[in-house]
Amino acid sequence: MADNDGKRTDGAPPTHIHIEKKKKTNWLAWLLLALGVLAALLALSRCNHRETTETRTTTTSNTVVAETPTAQKSAALAATSGLGAFLAGSQPTPQTFVFEKLNFETAKSDIRASDQADVNDVAAVLQKYPNTNIRIAGYADTRGSEAANVVLGKARADSVKAALVAKGVEGSRIETATGGDKDPVDTNGTASGRAENRRIELVVTKR
Repeated sequence: MADNDGKRTDGAPPTHIHIEKKKKTNWLAWLLLALGVLAALLALSRCNHRETTETRTTTTSNTVVAETPTAQKSAALAATSGLGAFLAGSQPTPQTFVFEKLNFETAKSDIRASDQADVNDVAAVLQKYPNTNIRIAGYADTRGSEAANVVLGKARADSVKAALVAKGVEGSRIETATGGDKDPVDTNGTASGRAENRRIELVVTKR
């Protein structure tokens, strides 16, 4: 027996009653975890979408370079023979051609005398296929500011367009653009690599 204080009056040890409290579920923590997982999945989905986009555009003031997928670029391909073969075939556009030799001196946009023959050959091919429209994109290495390289790339593209027009190609068929110092084809850590990046790309946009 026990008195009112829970003490036993018969001399036996007092009885202790253990009450186990139920653990409360922390719903707020689980909710925050679920929201974090959802946000991560959404970000991953957007990232994958950007990586699978077939064309990428770089906007610079009034100039836009629309870059074709790497698989469609004819790297280190002579623009004369490669361009002529493409225009004679039935492959889809756009198709990008990288001039084999047409590069520029540092901070300059004028065509070197040694490269003029290549430009003349391209003009001859374009005259043979009068329905062809092209985009000329000029690029720079990473020396100089990004803004200056954007302007320099455009000046190089305009220089090639002027040379083609001088050889009889209609200016309305030629669009010019700049890639600035983006999308390098070689390292900017060496002189030879920088020279490769000071280049012109020719994109056939319409047959």
